[in-house]
Amino acid sequence: MWKFPPELEMLRETVRKMANEVIAPRAAEIDLAGEFPWDIKDLFQRQGIFSVAFPESFGGCEARHTATCLAVEEVARVCASSSLILQVQALGATPILIAGTEEQKTKYCIPLAAGEKLCAFALTEPGAGSDAAAMLTTAELRGDTYILNGLKHFISNATVADIFCIFAMTDRSKGTRGITAFIVEKDFPGFRIGRVEKKMGIRGSPTAEVVLIDCQVPRENLLGNEGEGFKIAMKTLDGSRAVIAAQAVGIAQAGLDFAIKYSKERVQFGSPIAQLQGIQFMLADMAAQVEAARALTYHAAALADEGSPHLSYIAAAAKLMASDTAMRVTTDAIQVAGGYGYMTEFPAERYMRDAKITQIYEGTNQIQRLVIARQLLK
Repeated sequence: MWKFPPELEMLRETVRKMANEVIAPRAAEIDLAGEFPWDIKDLFQRQGIFSVAFPESFGGCEARHTATCLAVEEVARVCASSSLILQVQALGATPILIAGTEEQKTKYCIPLAAGEKLCAFALTEPGAGSDAAAMLTTAELRGDTYILNGLKHFISNATVADIFCIFAMTDRSKGTRGITAFIVEKDFPGFRIGRVEKKMGIRGSPTAEVVLIDCQVPRENLLGNEGEGFKIAMKTLDGSRAVIAAQAVGIAQAGLDFAIKYSKERVQFGSPIAQLQGIQFMLADMAAQVEAARALTYHAAALADEGSPHLSYIAAAAKLMASDTAMRVTTDAIQVAGGYGYMTEFPAERYMRDAKITQIYEGTNQIQRLVIARQLLK
C-alpha cells in the first residue's frame, strides 16, 4: 500500500470510512435504479470532499491531483457511479482552472469547490469523438455575445450540472486551432438537455446530449482566447486521465477483494477453492496487476501536481494500464465465482460492467496507445 503525506492519508481514511459505511450499502440500489444519487452528492458536499480537486485558494490542497485520485479510488472501490460525481466535477472545473480569468475562477470555482453547484465537460459529438477537429458545433461572435449552435454527445452528469465547459468551432479553416472553449450556464437562452442515454454500466451517472440552438453566451464567458480550446481540452484530459486510472484501480481492487473473499468461503471437493493452486495463481496475477496499475496511476498524479512536461505520456500509460487491468481483474473475479459471479445478486458482474467504460471515455485506449507512441517517437 502506497504511503502519502499525513494530510493525504487522513483524506484517504476519511473517504474510505465514508465509502464503506454509507456508499457501499447504496451501490447496488444506485446501479439498479439508474438514478443520480443526490444523497451521496450531499454527503460529499457536507464533508467538503469536492474541494480536493481545487487549489488551496479554493479550500483544496497543494497536491490536488493526487488527492482527487485518492478520493476517487476509494469511492470507486464500492460504487463507480458515485466516484463519477467527484471525477466529473474535477474534469469540468479544470478548463476554468487552466485558462480562466481571476473573475471567472472566483465566480465559478468557489461554488464548485463547495459542492454548491455541479459542472460538466462537453467536447464529444456524435461524429467527433477521438477526432475533435470533426466537431460541428459552432460559435459566432455577435456584438458582445457568442451564439453557439450544435449538439454535444455522451456528456457525463449533463442532466444534473449547472455549469458546462463547452468547446465549439470559431474558425473551421484552422482545424483544431479553430476550436474555442466557453463557460456555459444551464439557464443561458438556447441551452437544453437532449436524449438521456441508457448504459451498460455506471448507471447512476447520467449521460445525455447537450443541445445548443442559438445559445447565447456572454463574451466574458470565453475561456482563454479564440482558438485555444483544443489546447485547453488536451491539457485538461492529461490531468484527468490519472483520475480515470484511479477509478479503474478502485474497481479492480473491488474485483480482487471479492474474489479473495469468495474463494475462501466457497467449498468444492471438500475444501475452500482458495486452496486450489489454479485459483491461487489467478489471485496472484490479479493482485500484481492491481499493484502495478496503482503505482503508475499515482506516478501520473504526482507528475500532474508537479506540472511535469512528461505528464501526457505517463497519464496515457496509466489510463491504459489501469483500465485494461480493471477489465481483466473483474472478468477473472467472475470466473473465480463461477455461476454465482454471473448472477446480479453478487457485485462482480457490476464491477465488470463499470470497468468497461474506463477503457473508452476520456480517450479510448487506442488513442492512449497513439499518444504513447507519438511521445516515444519524438
